[in-house]
Amino acid sequence: MNGDRAIALFLRIYVCVAFCFVFAPIIASFIFSFNSDRFPTIPLGHFTFHWYETIYNDPDTWDALWLSVTSAVSVSLIATFIGFCTAYTDYRYRFFGKTAYLALALLPPTIPLVIMGLAMLAWLSRIGMSGHLYSIIIAHVVLCTPFAMAIIRLRLAQLDPSVEAAAWNLGASEWRTMREVIIPFATPAILSALCLTAAVSFDEFAVSWFVSGLNKTIPVIILEVLQGQVDPKINAIGTFVFITSMTLVVIAQILLMTRQVKRTPND
Repeated sequence: MNGDRAIALFLRIYVCVAFCFVFAPIIASFIFSFNSDRFPTIPLGHFTFHWYETIYNDPDTWDALWLSVTSAVSVSLIATFIGFCTAYTDYRYRFFGKTAYLALALLPPTIPLVIMGLAMLAWLSRIGMSGHLYSIIIAHVVLCTPFAMAIIRLRLAQLDPSVEAAAWNLGASEWRTMREVIIPFATPAILSALCLTAAVSFDEFAVSWFVSGLNKTIPVIILEVLQGQVDPKINAIGTFVFITSMTLVVIAQILLMTRQVKRTPND
């Protein structure tokens, strides 16, 4: 019993240390984004919004934000649609080569991002589509679709296959069954996939850097600032990106945990 308590205590301490190691630089960046001093030193200067005002008045930052938001929204819609189709195909059908089909569908996240970026750059350049907004969208759709597919497939796994068969027996067509049974049941996962893929696309750097050309997303702008002189506005931009991404991830997690309320016949 004492041994189990010691192991549990050790695991709790380990998790706390791991979280501190991961989040300490982010918290430090957040604090320094409100620091009046140009360099991140201790003791801190006075509290200020100057660096946020600087990025607010920077047209390059607004252009990068518009590009990031546009690509994130587009990617989330396209990737979630493809992910839903892939997940439903896996749930509904059995066919020869299904294992290979699923392996290919889930392959992109396992590829190192630098290799993925180089491959997408080579392919898009060969067909004359590199260096544009839709280049970023195409590359991010390839990267994000497996996440959407996995989330929606987990939700569909909770659906009793006999429900779909019952709808058919009652005279519903396949399309009506899809519209009134499958999609409503999978809606929490679909919304969760939309948020998660938007978050992944919004703060993705490596692939964007290879395929974006002169179109700079927010993460690419951050790199350019880092390559120049020390500029505290990098902390403000990083804080904004972190809060945006974490908000989307938290919403995705909340939606994923949502369960449809079972109604009784008297409701």
